[in-house]
Amino acid sequence: MSVDYTITYNITPEEYMAMREAVGWGLFPLEQAEAGIKNSYIWCLREGECIGGRPIGLGRLIWDHGYVMYIADIIVMPEYQGQGLGRVLMEEVLAFIREQLKPGYRFMVSLQSAKGKNTFYEKFGFISRPDENHGPGMHQWFSAE
Repeated sequence: MSVDYTITYNITPEEYMAMREAVGWGLFPLEQAEAGIKNSYIWCLREGECIGGRPIGLGRLIWDHGYVMYIADIIVMPEYQGQGLGRVLMEEVLAFIREQLKPGYRFMVSLQSAKGKNTFYEKFGFISRPDENHGPGMHQWFSAE
């Protein structure tokens, strides 16, 4: 099945949180979502050929404008998974990263795979940790609750 979509470079906090909820990811206040979106590069796949279509896929990249980049989100709505949209998003994000390279530059691009999705990212050259050269990736959530 072929999916018609349009790529935009924005998403509302409400749309973003609805996508997170649809894939079973944690939710947080819209104010935080808005700040995160504002400080990220966004690729939003919207259903159909019009800019106003509903979001069906999202890529989000955070960059310190030095050498560190973090792919924060690759989300495809459950009913659209398995149709190559995750690949489209990754190709768009990675093309942007490559466009930022200047002679002598290099970037450390990191991400955290959702459980069971690591082989998807390995197809794009990402390595699973730990390995013989790297320890495990680590994270911690802080909450005011």
